[in-house]
Amino acid sequence: MRIISGTLRGKKLHSFQGKGIRPTSDRTREAIFNILADRIPGAVVLDLFAGSGALGIEALSRGAKMATFIDIAPAAISLLKNNLQSCHLEERARVFPWNIERNLNCLQSHGSPYNLIFLDPPYHKGLALPALTHLKKSQTMTPGATLVLEHGNIDELPTPLADFELLDQRRYGKTLVSFLGYML
Repeated sequence: MRIISGTLRGKKLHSFQGKGIRPTSDRTREAIFNILADRIPGAVVLDLFAGSGALGIEALSRGAKMATFIDIAPAAISLLKNNLQSCHLEERARVFPWNIERNLNCLQSHGSPYNLIFLDPPYHKGLALPALTHLKKSQTMTPGATLVLEHGNIDELPTPLADFELLDQRRYGKTLVSFLGYML
């Protein structure tokens, strides 16, 4: 796993050994960031179900202002902190060990609203709808925020998606990437 572009281009990230974390492939990540190119500079990023942090770190490498990473797995939090440290991004990143299924109250003290959100929940577990519901309740997104939801190709988009509009959807092997807009 490596950073594809930006100031950290080519930097190798530490990866998880085992089956606990499913990283977004380099090919899929590159495609996502090509689509988002004009939305990255200066963005305030939220990376939910962050795992290794590859999506948020890629955004920081490409000019995002700051990123907040959330995951519940201790192995993911440790890996994420190691990746941020090896990339020297600690000052532009916040890490919260938090159960996204319960709520996103950990974001209440955060100052800047998010305008770019990555959601990469474990496939086939039905976690996308609770995450979107808690995200909306947290009131931490800017109007018009872009959400990138990665899900299995047999997983349908969660419904209802009140206040979210499907802007685009792409298939990469067994992965679907849905681009949503927050329409508040």
